[in-house]
Amino acid sequence: MSTPERFEGSFTQQEPIPEEAIEAALAVLHHGRLHRYNTVPGELGEAALLEQDFAAMTGARYCLAVASGGYAMGCALRAVGVGPGDAVLTNAFTLAPVPGAIASLGARPVFVGVTEELVIDLDDLEARIADGGARVLLLSHMRGHVCDMDRLTAICRAAGVTVIEDCAHTMGAAWRGVPSGRHGTVGCYSTQTYKHANSGEGGLLVTDDAELAARMILLSGSYMLYERHIAAPPAEAFAALRWEVPNVSGRMDNLRAAILRPQLSRLDERVVRWEALYRAMESGLWDVPGLTLISRPEGERFVGSSFQMLMLDQPPEVVSAVVAGCAARGVELKWFGPEEPAGFTSRYGAWRYAPSVPMPRTDRVLAGLLDMRLPLTFSEEDCAQIARIIGDEIRGAMSAQRGPAA
Repeated sequence: MSTPERFEGSFTQQEPIPEEAIEAALAVLHHGRLHRYNTVPGELGEAALLEQDFAAMTGARYCLAVASGGYAMGCALRAVGVGPGDAVLTNAFTLAPVPGAIASLGARPVFVGVTEELVIDLDDLEARIADGGARVLLLSHMRGHVCDMDRLTAICRAAGVTVIEDCAHTMGAAWRGVPSGRHGTVGCYSTQTYKHANSGEGGLLVTDDAELAARMILLSGSYMLYERHIAAPPAEAFAALRWEVPNVSGRMDNLRAAILRPQLSRLDERVVRWEALYRAMESGLWDVPGLTLISRPEGERFVGSSFQMLMLDQPPEVVSAVVAGCAARGVELKWFGPEEPAGFTSRYGAWRYAPSVPMPRTDRVLAGLLDMRLPLTFSEEDCAQIARIIGDEIRGAMSAQRGPAA
């Protein structure tokens, strides 16, 4: 009997930082001015230059670099006026930092359902807006799946709901040619290691609203040094706000900004490579029985840095057996079905600080949802092998569930 093949790669190993980014970081280390406002006369710090570059890349008027994607969301929520007790709509399918950003302000997450395409259920969104009176939506483009942004913005505009986009998984993505993060009032991005540009931790905010940009810059801890920002509104936008907006420090430093700037120019090339890996996974899994792949709408330009699939309506023991079998063969799958959170994987029922009404349709989707990273250190051949292993384990688990033939 042949030994089952095993994948020997790492699901958490990222590409090396580009040489030009290392050189830029060394330059900052040599001069020692890591704090974004520690500059010499006439010098433009790396954080200010990163903001200018990212604003140009996204087509935004204003940009702010901050300490993390989670801080970016909390800063945006505070800037639009969210406070204690306020209801804030957000996807039921997301990661813990999203409801965490809402709860950090004393506000109340109100979860909206997810469809089998892993995007926010727009019919449910309309119902939640009508029922709850929430006036802010923190929209999570979870795992890079972008919903019909034309319909979503129309719904929210008609109801007077402000949209903040969590683009932690969609830097470089677009809907009908409009970059992710540019449909809402504010776009929030992450540069944590597993995202599309890597500085270990970090975040970015974009907006076209001068008052919101000024508020967020002051919130981040500008110490009245806001004129050192390039991608910022003029000084008059800060004139009254500087007396009333608190300092909730969360600045990005020049070292991380230096690491990030050269990576922005590589983003389009990375998106192309991620799509090739994603399509290789799709190709290898199309005909696996009991498995549903996620359809990608025509209007979406996605970044395939992770891959999701559904084992809808399968018993938990079958899905659990697939996860365990794949793990034994070197393939790391995250499952959103278990009640007990594990690592980065949890679902809305686990966030007991944010109780929710029952959501059976969403529960059905999450109960069968399998998720995996696709780092750019993988090749298309790696993805083909991973797909073979997943297919083998699904077929084996489902066969065992049926039992021996009569």
